[in-house]
Amino acid sequence: MPVLTRLIPSPVVVDIRRGALDDLSALLADQRISSNGKIAVAISGGSGLKLRDHFAPELPGADWYPVGGGTIDEAVKLADAMRGKRYDAVVALGGGKIIDVTKYAAARVGLPLVAIATNLSHDGICSPISTLDNDNGRGSYGVPTPIALVIDLDVIRDAPVRFVRSGIGDAISNLSAIADWELSHQVTGEPVDGLAAAMARSAGEAVLRHPGGVGDDDFLVTLSEGLVMSGIAMSISGDSRPSSGACHEISHAFDLLFPARAASHGEQCGLGAAFAMHLRGAHDGSGRMVETLRRHGLPVTPEEMGFSVDEFVRAVSFAPQTRPGRFTILEHLDLSDDQIRDAYADYAKAIGS
Repeated sequence: MPVLTRLIPSPVVVDIRRGALDDLSALLADQRISSNGKIAVAISGGSGLKLRDHFAPELPGADWYPVGGGTIDEAVKLADAMRGKRYDAVVALGGGKIIDVTKYAAARVGLPLVAIATNLSHDGICSPISTLDNDNGRGSYGVPTPIALVIDLDVIRDAPVRFVRSGIGDAISNLSAIADWELSHQVTGEPVDGLAAAMARSAGEAVLRHPGGVGDDDFLVTLSEGLVMSGIAMSISGDSRPSSGACHEISHAFDLLFPARAASHGEQCGLGAAFAMHLRGAHDGSGRMVETLRRHGLPVTPEEMGFSVDEFVRAVSFAPQTRPGRFTILEHLDLSDDQIRDAYADYAKAIGS
């Protein structure tokens, strides 16, 4: 019998609106999530801790677990603390690091995860990947997709605006990542999942072309939905390919080479995407990215992130080593340092910098 459909891992609830957290207790009472209210809640020391006092009376069956940082050690520590407690589900209440730690911990103990994002810094809020610091720098680990996702726009507005800007850069970089995937298909024969590519591309285009700004609810909904779709696209493909190409290789290179100075994930990915689009000859696409990044206050040159051109050249040269086996425009062109420097000079001239 032919396969007529396929199952796509995705949350059973996605709630993006003002006041979404007002209905948190009702969401957690959903029989698909918790039958008796016995849940674990992992919180950050910042936004999550502030919300604990508000929600603790509504969640009498919850145990609260402060999480110290975005490391594999913290994730294992959280999993060990929850083990054997007979929870129905785990709630991650905080930013991207808390959600990544809790996704990994929930996977280790076999519990579903409810993600409550307090900022929009990257597409990890709904992805099947947990990015955690480890002894070798940083690693990506496969985990189940959250069973539910809540984004309260009132909470998002209270977070520093740099987190929203970071999410913008991450979402827009999908367009470069998809171009890399299609290039790999043409050159190496790597299969492209059309549905995953379409979702990731649609997410990036929606954010790229939206006329609103970071203070506009409609724009924040579009960005939130874009980050969710990016995560689901990764669930469909089974890896980060729909949202990670040369742009993310460059970002990871900054993280590894300059760990004490790295900018936000989305800032680095946005710059990496604009430069990668320029490298592939898509100058109009690169120009549109630069225009949007500038409009939202994101950097479009390494100097605007606090790096020299030489440091940028070093990061681009090192970038392919961060994802062995992944084929992007960087692997395809295999540029020398001098060629990267010349390409950057051409990019800077093209964007009027």
